Amino acid sequence: MKIDEVRGLTHDQLAETLVNLKKEQFNLRFQAATGQVEKTHRVDQIRKDIARIKTVLRAKTAA
Repeated sequence: MKIDEVRGLTHDQLAETLVNLKKEQFNLRFQAATGQVEKTHRVDQIRKDIARIKTVLRAKTAA
């Protein structure tokens, strides 16, 4: 997810996307623990997407 896409979302959409990404991160952690994860790069992608969304949410609430 690009930063321009994140900035274009509303506060509610950002919150919903954040919840979905956290669920996916949780599932990937379990898959990694059992050795079943196929897309290992997705773990890093999700972590960075979560950080982007949190940054934009904080900027929007501060402004």
